Amino acid sequence: MGILAYRGVSKRFGQHTALEGVSLEVVPGEVFGLLGPNGAGKTTLIRIGLDILRADEGEVSLFGASPNSKALDRTAYLPEERGVYRRARVRELLGYLGRLKGLKRADARNAADHWLERVGLSRVADQRVESLSKGMTQKVQIAACLMTNPELCVLDEPFSGLDPVNVALVTDLIEERRASGRTTVLSTHMMHQVEALCDRVALIHRGNLVMYGELDEIRRRYSPHEVIVWTGTDLVALGVRATQHEAGAWRVALPPSATPAGYLQELVQSGVLVDRYEPLVARMDDIFVDLVGGGR
Repeated sequence: MGILAYRGVSKRFGQHTALEGVSLEVVPGEVFGLLGPNGAGKTTLIRIGLDILRADEGEVSLFGASPNSKALDRTAYLPEERGVYRRARVRELLGYLGRLKGLKRADARNAADHWLERVGLSRVADQRVESLSKGMTQKVQIAACLMTNPELCVLDEPFSGLDPVNVALVTDLIEERRASGRTTVLSTHMMHQVEALCDRVALIHRGNLVMYGELDEIRRRYSPHEVIVWTGTDLVALGVRATQHEAGAWRVALPPSATPAGYLQELVQSGVLVDRYEPLVARMDDIFVDLVGGGR
């Protein structure tokens, strides 16, 4: 059963249809990627799931029931539009937000100190938020989301404003949540992070669900019937339909009836010395562009 589930959800703002009949679910313990171009309806879908907005049609369940205060206490949300008390001091802000989530004062302060250390901000604990850089402020908000170890965490563009070192840090934190059985919804335009982190994904375009399922299966579905062969042999000279992929590597279009494993066997039997061989798997960037097209 899904921790967060949508069934036929539609939402309109005047004459604009933000969502049209969207059905999907987020299951316990996964990292779920919510993808789509700007204005596709992703944020509207998130807000409906967290009871910030109400659907015009359809049903939403959060922890098996309609969103309610108890269920929302088990969640955390990092919105794309950032908002913090800029005059507050960092440690005091996190302690306050922890208490709002039900932590006792001492526990909230301890959790604040622990998470400031985790995100590398202990040295600025007594500074005002307004004195921090964009990336540091982003990490404060990420710490605020994770400090209560929520069962469901919804992160909308969490990598925005972060340098590569801190992107790796946040990636590790998300992977730790999955390893501990916690669930994360990740909305991002960084497709390489989707490939690295997500178990399943959904792509929303113009308010419609246009792709949904396991990441690996989706990448295979959109992959060309081709392989990459690393060999010192000139495959074109052998009559193979191949193009140079990189130095020492060829991109080979397989015959319609061939399988990657079977074609490898054919190459070896024909005397080709194969150093490395792998099926060509579509990148999420290419799948995104293919499905969204000029509508970004």
